[in-house]
Amino acid sequence: MQRRDFRCFHRLRVRWAEVDMQKIVFNAHYLMYVDTAMMDYWRALALPYEDSMVALGGDMYVKKASLEYHASAHLDDRVDVGMRCERVGNSSVLFQAGLFRGEKLLVSAELVYVFADPATQTSKPVPPTLRALLTGFEAGEAMATMQLGRWEALGPDAAGLRRAVFVQELGLPVAMEADAQDEGAIHAVLCNHLGMPVAAGRLLQEAPGVGRIGRLAVHGKLRGAGWGRMVLGALLDVARARGDQRVALDAEASAQGFYQREGFVVRGEPVLEAGMHHVSMECFL
Repeated sequence: MQRRDFRCFHRLRVRWAEVDMQKIVFNAHYLMYVDTAMMDYWRALALPYEDSMVALGGDMYVKKASLEYHASAHLDDRVDVGMRCERVGNSSVLFQAGLFRGEKLLVSAELVYVFADPATQTSKPVPPTLRALLTGFEAGEAMATMQLGRWEALGPDAAGLRRAVFVQELGLPVAMEADAQDEGAIHAVLCNHLGMPVAAGRLLQEAPGVGRIGRLAVHGKLRGAGWGRMVLGALLDVARARGDQRVALDAEASAQGFYQREGFVVRGEPVLEAGMHHVSMECFL
């Protein structure tokens, strides 16, 4: 088992509470590490776990979990947990995990999940859609589809996701989230293979040669998997194609680092809007 065998990784840092009297990670914590990495695997498939299982008509239950220890992790070690789907049976799915410090394999793991009816916890066949998602991801296929267009076509999906993020999660007034500029904007909506919108954003024409990106939203259960970056990149590509030379946006202060990594720079001081600090940012195309 080597790092290159895995497409999905979860990075963690060993904490004080996870080290035992031998000054190494207590053995039971490795299973917790693997279970935590499993959620990153679902994020990599663009599947918000709970909503996806409802759509698929079942749930995943652990039937068997096994660990093999090769070396120990220590306090403050950075450990990368690789996850992969090794095999999909009739009603069971075999996942394998490798815990690495650099290139060194510390622990290998196998988990057998059974797809089952949540009401009775009796097994049922793995849905063809889930089977295709698991095998497709391991084959390197894209897990989401980008749609670009006008509000009349993409509005229902974009609006639902934006309400969940901006109104329900962040507490913004509905009247502030929805405005008349949606009709004239170019919208990007990223959907997973179950048809669920997972990220969205819009591009306005602020002035000749100047675009403005806004309403960038990512499903709360899927952040950190790169879906917001895909939407931002798609909107920047549209701006370049129409000849924009500069793109501006107003970012929440907490998201400033995300936009800076994508080439945006801060312009001016933070301002307080709707109870949150925002910073004006721009990038040149």
